[in-house]
Amino acid sequence: MTLDDILEEIKKAQTIVVLTHESPDGDAVSSSLSVMHAISQLGKEVDVVIPEYSRDFKFLPGSEKILQKGKMENYDLAISVDCTDLKRLVGAKEYFETAKTTIEIDHHSVNAMFADYNYVDPVAPSCCQVLIAMFEYYGVEITKELATCILTGIITDTGGFQWGGVSPETFEFAAELLRKGAKLKEICRIALRKKSKAHCELEKLIYNRMEYFENGKIALAYLTLEDYNNLNTEMGDDEGLVEMLRDIEGVEVAVLLKEKEGANGYKCSLRSHETINVSDIALLLGGGGHPGAAGCFISGTVEHAKSKIVNAIGQALIKE
Repeated sequence: MTLDDILEEIKKAQTIVVLTHESPDGDAVSSSLSVMHAISQLGKEVDVVIPEYSRDFKFLPGSEKILQKGKMENYDLAISVDCTDLKRLVGAKEYFETAKTTIEIDHHSVNAMFADYNYVDPVAPSCCQVLIAMFEYYGVEITKELATCILTGIITDTGGFQWGGVSPETFEFAAELLRKGAKLKEICRIALRKKSKAHCELEKLIYNRMEYFENGKIALAYLTLEDYNNLNTEMGDDEGLVEMLRDIEGVEVAVLLKEKEGANGYKCSLRSHETINVSDIALLLGGGGHPGAAGCFISGTVEHAKSKIVNAIGQALIKE
């Protein structure tokens, strides 16, 4: 499989849908819209299906075209972005399964290679960085709108160029995107710094429930469905909470457990400064991610989830 093969499939397709993972972050939404903008330069219409995403990303050019459901049942081509495996395409998986041809573009090392054509660069810190490298190869015109989407994905998935995987190449791409018209100040204000009132209330809960384990090396907190309902939260209101725990002095691994509706368990978000590879921990529990940011799902009560994840991290700390 080559980049030329992928381009040929895109050119052949008459109907195209772009999909991404459940609970999409900035990189997922930005990657989806970036692919849409790029393919539109070939004179093709592209459906972007994201059943639910944070209102914070409605500033992205083209976001008004995002659909909750596809316009048809069977597409010629389905493209998945920033997604490690098929089961994470929640709410849109059927479009991928019924498409004549499938492509996936990703940057996660644990990618399951689940498409007909798989293009994965695990060295890249974001899917949007994978995309801009592809677009340069294809000779795609980087418009102001496309530049804004790509830079948003890079900034959100690197925490403003702070997290693992950032390289000189990342800054070189960012500089080019700024030259093309992307507004750094606006992206950072909306995607990194802005907080809803519900987010601030969740912060209070986190600080009140925070627990330390392993002599302060693990910081853990949890949120229940009742918490989310009482505060009338929307998707994205809990972004950045686990990073808040990670940045406490002496903490090596931060854990945020979030009760998942209808699943009888907790989504476990893990963060570290990469001295501990949280992706390895998440993999042991059926999840995955990056060395400094990963996640998994743990069924059962919050006490069971706490015990299971603390034990797994404790074993990793012993090996350190």
